[in-house]
Amino acid sequence: MAGELSGRAGSGMLIAAAIAAGVLYLAGAAALGTPPRAEDNGAQVVAWVSAHADGVRWYVWTLTVSVPFFAVLFALLRGVLPAPHRDVFFVGAITFVATTTVQAWSWGGLALHPRWLEPGTARTVLDVAIFWGPVLTGATMTMIAPVTLLALSHRGGLPRWLGILGLVVFAEQAVETTTIFGSTGFRAPGGEMNVLLGAWLVATWLLAFAFWGGVRGRREEPVGA
Repeated sequence: MAGELSGRAGSGMLIAAAIAAGVLYLAGAAALGTPPRAEDNGAQVVAWVSAHADGVRWYVWTLTVSVPFFAVLFALLRGVLPAPHRDVFFVGAITFVATTTVQAWSWGGLALHPRWLEPGTARTVLDVAIFWGPVLTGATMTMIAPVTLLALSHRGGLPRWLGILGLVVFAEQAVETTTIFGSTGFRAPGGEMNVLLGAWLVATWLLAFAFWGGVRGRREEPVGA
């Protein structure tokens, strides 16, 4: 039967990729610090970028060099899922990387010539960058849903606890889509719901999935492969 589990379990490379991607993500978040808020005016954005241009560039660098590690992570996680769930997961993963790249170059553009920034331009470019959070929820839900369905239905060998965790994170991400309509505070685009609550929940789920896959997951292969 296609999709039968092979006898080889675990993957040290998967765990290593997850650790590397996680460290780079944390380093980038630390370098960026607390970014301007959706309700800040253009002059405040220019002042912040001028004061944090080096940190922004380090943030962009960490995201850039993390792409190969995320690619390995997602490719190996895809391998522990059966079809068609693995393909749905992988579409979400590719979208995750692509949207993160767009967000990174938006930030990089702001930091290139901070002394020349006009307030209106700075505010507009930042608006593009902070909408990464609301739009990214589509990618994360696409990743989480197939894994959660498999785990809750006791298919693919995934543990039930991963399904319960996935259900919680998926529900939060679904609610987080409403930040598209926010403008200030916790539920604004780029606000705490995006960059703190949602980001850390998704990171927790992804690391949990990766470490389970690295220790216990079995690669899905057709019979005779």
